[in-house]
Amino acid sequence: MARAHVYKRDHVNTDEIIPARYLNTDDTAELARHCMEDLDTNFVKKCKPGDVIVCGDDFGCGSSREHAVWSIQGAKVGAVIAHSFARIFYRNCIDCGFYPIELEGALDKINDGDELEIDYEAGVIDNKTQKKKIKFKALPDFALEIIHDGGLLNHIKNKK
Repeated sequence: MARAHVYKRDHVNTDEIIPARYLNTDDTAELARHCMEDLDTNFVKKCKPGDVIVCGDDFGCGSSREHAVWSIQGAKVGAVIAHSFARIFYRNCIDCGFYPIELEGALDKINDGDELEIDYEAGVIDNKTQKKKIKFKALPDFALEIIHDGGLLNHIKNKK
Protein backbone atom coordinates (compact mmCIF):
# COMPACT_ATOMS: atom_id res chain seq x y z
CA MET A 1 0.00 0.00 0.00
CA ALA A 2 1.34 3.41 -0.97
CA ARG A 3 0.54 6.74 0.62
CA ALA A 4 0.01 9.80 -1.58
CA HIS A 5 2.10 12.92 -1.05
CA VAL A 6 0.11 15.56 -2.91
CA TYR A 7 1.56 18.89 -4.03
CA LYS A 8 -1.28 21.02 -5.36
CA ARG A 9 0.63 22.82 -8.04
CA ASP A 10 1.80 22.67 -11.61
CA HIS A 11 5.33 22.96 -13.02
CA VAL A 12 7.32 21.23 -10.28
CA ASN A 13 10.75 21.59 -11.85
CA THR A 14 13.90 19.50 -11.65
CA ASP A 15 15.55 22.07 -9.37
CA GLU A 16 12.77 21.48 -6.86
CA ILE A 17 13.02 17.70 -7.26
CA ILE A 18 16.80 17.76 -6.72
CA PRO A 19 18.42 21.16 -6.20
CA ALA A 20 21.38 21.94 -8.47
CA ARG A 21 23.72 22.25 -5.48
CA TYR A 22 23.60 18.44 -5.13
CA LEU A 23 24.41 17.56 -8.73
CA ASN A 24 28.04 16.76 -7.92
CA THR A 25 27.17 13.09 -7.35
CA ASP A 26 25.32 10.29 -9.08
CA ASP A 27 24.94 8.28 -5.86
CA THR A 28 21.19 7.66 -5.53
CA ALA A 29 21.35 7.31 -1.74
CA GLU A 30 23.00 10.72 -1.43
CA LEU A 31 20.61 12.29 -3.93
CA ALA A 32 17.66 10.74 -2.07
CA ARG A 33 18.58 12.65 1.09
CA HIS A 34 17.72 15.87 -0.76
CA CYS A 35 14.76 14.72 -2.86
CA MET A 36 12.06 17.41 -3.08
CA GLU A 37 14.00 19.43 -0.49
CA ASP A 38 13.29 22.86 -1.95
CA LEU A 39 9.58 22.09 -2.30
CA ASP A 40 9.04 20.19 0.97
CA THR A 41 11.85 20.10 3.55
CA ASN A 42 10.15 17.17 5.33
CA PHE A 43 9.52 15.01 2.26
CA VAL A 44 12.33 12.49 2.86
CA LYS A 45 11.37 12.10 6.53
CA LYS A 46 7.71 11.38 5.82
CA CYS A 47 8.09 9.35 2.60
CA LYS A 48 8.05 5.58 3.07
CA PRO A 49 9.21 3.06 0.45
CA GLY A 50 6.56 2.72 -2.25
CA ASP A 51 4.81 6.03 -1.50
CA VAL A 52 3.81 8.19 -4.46
CA ILE A 53 4.14 11.85 -5.38
CA VAL A 54 1.04 13.46 -6.91
CA CYS A 55 1.19 16.78 -8.78
CA GLY A 56 -0.53 18.76 -11.48
CA ASP A 57 0.67 19.68 -14.93
CA ASP A 58 4.21 19.59 -16.38
CA PHE A 59 6.01 17.67 -13.59
CA GLY A 60 9.77 17.58 -14.13
CA CYS A 61 10.07 20.69 -16.26
CA GLY A 62 13.34 22.59 -16.37
CA SER A 63 16.74 21.10 -17.05
CA SER A 64 16.86 17.58 -18.40
CA ARG A 65 18.91 15.95 -15.65
CA GLU A 66 18.65 12.26 -14.81
CA HIS A 67 19.55 13.22 -11.23
CA ALA A 68 15.90 14.21 -10.68
CA VAL A 69 14.74 10.66 -11.42
CA TRP A 70 17.66 9.15 -9.49
CA SER A 71 16.77 11.16 -6.38
CA ILE A 72 13.16 9.98 -6.55
CA GLN A 73 14.28 6.38 -7.03
CA GLY A 74 16.79 6.70 -4.22
CA ALA A 75 14.03 7.94 -1.91
CA LYS A 76 12.20 4.69 -2.76
CA VAL A 77 9.20 6.52 -4.25
CA GLY A 78 6.98 3.99 -6.02
CA ALA A 79 5.62 6.32 -8.68
CA VAL A 80 4.92 9.90 -9.61
CA ILE A 81 1.33 10.57 -10.64
CA ALA A 82 0.81 13.83 -12.50
CA HIS A 83 -1.66 15.39 -14.88
CA SER A 84 1.25 15.62 -17.33
CA PHE A 85 5.04 15.44 -17.42
CA ALA A 86 7.73 17.42 -19.15
CA ARG A 87 8.61 15.16 -22.07
CA ILE A 88 12.34 14.81 -21.34
CA PHE A 89 11.66 14.00 -17.68
CA TYR A 90 9.02 11.46 -18.72
CA ARG A 91 11.47 9.65 -20.99
CA ASN A 92 14.24 9.88 -18.38
CA CYS A 93 11.89 8.07 -15.99
CA ILE A 94 11.44 5.17 -18.38
CA ASP A 95 15.12 5.10 -19.34
CA CYS A 96 16.06 4.96 -15.64
CA GLY A 97 13.54 2.18 -14.93
CA PHE A 98 10.93 4.31 -13.14
CA TYR A 99 7.19 4.36 -13.91
CA PRO A 100 5.59 7.81 -14.53
CA ILE A 101 1.78 7.79 -14.37
CA GLU A 102 -0.08 10.37 -16.41
CA LEU A 103 -3.52 10.88 -14.93
CA GLU A 104 -5.77 13.63 -16.19
CA GLY A 105 -7.03 15.65 -13.24
CA ALA A 106 -4.73 13.87 -10.79
CA LEU A 107 -5.12 16.61 -8.17
CA ASP A 108 -8.92 16.25 -8.26
CA LYS A 109 -8.82 12.47 -7.83
CA ILE A 110 -6.21 11.87 -5.13
CA ASN A 111 -5.86 13.63 -1.78
CA ASP A 112 -2.82 13.98 0.43
CA GLY A 113 -2.51 10.88 2.60
CA ASP A 114 -4.79 8.68 0.49
CA GLU A 115 -3.79 5.01 0.56
CA LEU A 116 -3.28 3.68 -2.97
CA GLU A 117 -2.69 0.35 -4.63
CA ILE A 118 -1.44 0.58 -8.20
CA ASP A 119 -1.73 -2.04 -10.93
CA TYR A 120 0.79 -0.65 -13.40
CA GLU A 121 0.12 -3.11 -16.19
CA ALA A 122 -3.68 -2.85 -16.04
CA GLY A 123 -3.58 0.93 -15.60
CA VAL A 124 -5.66 1.07 -12.41
CA ILE A 125 -5.16 2.98 -9.17
CA ASP A 126 -7.25 1.57 -6.34
CA ASN A 127 -7.77 4.49 -3.95
CA LYS A 128 -8.49 2.57 -0.75
CA THR A 129 -9.18 5.75 1.23
CA GLN A 130 -11.86 7.02 -1.16
CA LYS A 131 -13.01 3.49 -2.09
CA LYS A 132 -12.77 4.09 -5.83
CA LYS A 133 -10.79 2.79 -8.76
CA ILE A 134 -9.12 5.27 -11.11
CA LYS A 135 -8.10 4.28 -14.63
CA PHE A 136 -4.97 5.63 -16.29
CA LYS A 137 -3.36 4.81 -19.60
CA ALA A 138 -0.78 2.11 -18.90
CA LEU A 139 2.60 2.37 -20.56
CA PRO A 140 3.10 0.41 -23.78
CA ASP A 141 4.85 -2.95 -23.67
CA PHE A 142 8.23 -1.64 -24.89
CA ALA A 143 8.34 0.88 -22.00
CA LEU A 144 7.27 -1.77 -19.48
CA GLU A 145 10.10 -4.00 -20.70
CA ILE A 146 12.63 -1.20 -20.16
CA ILE A 147 11.28 -0.54 -16.65
CA HIS A 148 11.19 -4.24 -15.75
CA ASP A 149 14.80 -4.56 -16.92
CA GLY A 150 15.84 -1.74 -14.58
CA GLY A 151 16.32 0.92 -17.25
CA LEU A 152 17.43 1.34 -20.83
CA LEU A 153 21.07 0.33 -20.37
CA ASN A 154 20.11 -2.93 -18.65
CA HIS A 155 17.46 -3.48 -21.29
CA ILE A 156 20.03 -3.18 -24.08
CA LYS A 157 22.41 -5.53 -22.24
CA ASN A 158 19.60 -8.08 -21.82
CA LYS A 159 18.85 -7.97 -25.56
CA LYS A 160 22.40 -9.00 -26.47
